[in-house]
Amino acid sequence: MTNQNNSARNLAVDILEKIDEGSFSNIQLNQDIKSSSLIDIDKNLLTEIVYGVLQHRLTLDFYLADYIRKPEMTPRWVINLLRTAVFQMEFLDRVPDFAIFNESIEIAKLRGNDGIRKMVTGVLRSYQRNGKPSFDSIKNPVEKLSTQYSVAPWIVDQMLYELGEEKCISILKSINQPSHLAVRINRWNKTHADIIKDLEYEYTVTTSAIAKDGLRLSRGASISDTRSYIDGDLTVQDESAMLVAETMHLEKGQKVLDACAAPGGKTTQIAAMIGETGEVTGWDIYQKRVQLIQDNAQRMHLDNVKTEVQDAIASREDLDESFDRILVDAPCSGIGLMRRKPEIRYLKSKKDSSDLHQLQLKILDNIAKMLKVGGVLTYSTCTILRKENQETIEKFLAIHPEFEQLKVETAKKIKQNRDELSLNIYPDDFESDGFFIANLKKVK
Repeated sequence: MTNQNNSARNLAVDILEKIDEGSFSNIQLNQDIKSSSLIDIDKNLLTEIVYGVLQHRLTLDFYLADYIRKPEMTPRWVINLLRTAVFQMEFLDRVPDFAIFNESIEIAKLRGNDGIRKMVTGVLRSYQRNGKPSFDSIKNPVEKLSTQYSVAPWIVDQMLYELGEEKCISILKSINQPSHLAVRINRWNKTHADIIKDLEYEYTVTTSAIAKDGLRLSRGASISDTRSYIDGDLTVQDESAMLVAETMHLEKGQKVLDACAAPGGKTTQIAAMIGETGEVTGWDIYQKRVQLIQDNAQRMHLDNVKTEVQDAIASREDLDESFDRILVDAPCSGIGLMRRKPEIRYLKSKKDSSDLHQLQLKILDNIAKMLKVGGVLTYSTCTILRKENQETIEKFLAIHPEFEQLKVETAKKIKQNRDELSLNIYPDDFESDGFFIANLKKVK
């Protein structure tokens, strides 16, 4: 019999507990996989269960509600164990119920007592016998969509208001699909063709439909263990995020500020684009995160990257009109990341979004004076909410008449026929992260 301490299902419960306590899903999962002795098939199952439970948590809790008598009195790990079991029953057709039942009950015995074992057994047997409730029993349309697609009601409500029902449902459907492994080629080291040739020994490689230097990889090993990654030929980055640097009107030899830079994906992209005669400065408020920027730049052999521990809202009069280009990849609610970081859909609130809007304005107001006349300030977020996106830009322009907004253009002419000057990428558009990009030129 499988050692339950080291089984994929038991580790999934552990990881879900840590995420409930504040860990990020991608970081925690990677850490626990590296320290485990799981074979590849079990690593894949573990990943599927963890992300699946997070993606469908509200749905799973709705399914379980009639079967758990006192959820407030039930240990959190037991709730997570039951979520993993029901997720497998409802969403993983290849896993037989008896295997799910047997291992879930064994985990209950291992981690709890006989009473918990009996409770878990009873819930799963009752669920198997009676089945899941219908979403049609939920009369409120926002609550129904929230439960069906497992997204916080306030996010659903906001998307319905801003985007309409059809687009809202399309996004909700898309974020519960598996995310792609996307990487950006580092042209500083090798040619595009050479890097792809190296990767094809280990992966199925597809050229990105939206990002010039983007690739999608499938059916391969852990990317961080590959020679291409270790040698700095590529970095992991979502395709939507790659579009930001593409739009910045970068030229060789420019001096650029990345004001909210960690972990350095966009910083290193800028560095490669401005060449050896250019210089990009990456800021973050924490030394630990600044170190991530340095580590990424070093791995990718980019020696034109400078880093500083610096708060983007702190005054720096010595830097007035110092930069040709500035990127503010602003702190945001991250609602565009709901596919890759599903816990975000439960952690953020409407107040968070409003507070972040104010912080974004403070950063832009402080940074604006550091841009040379004729320079371009690029503002980006990984959210899809208007408050943190176009409303932030509109308010900034209202108090900064020295700036005018330019139309955002990408290398592959994404959404070129749109009326808006800014660029909104939604999670259902290209199966990538939701992103917002605006370009502002300092004209006087």
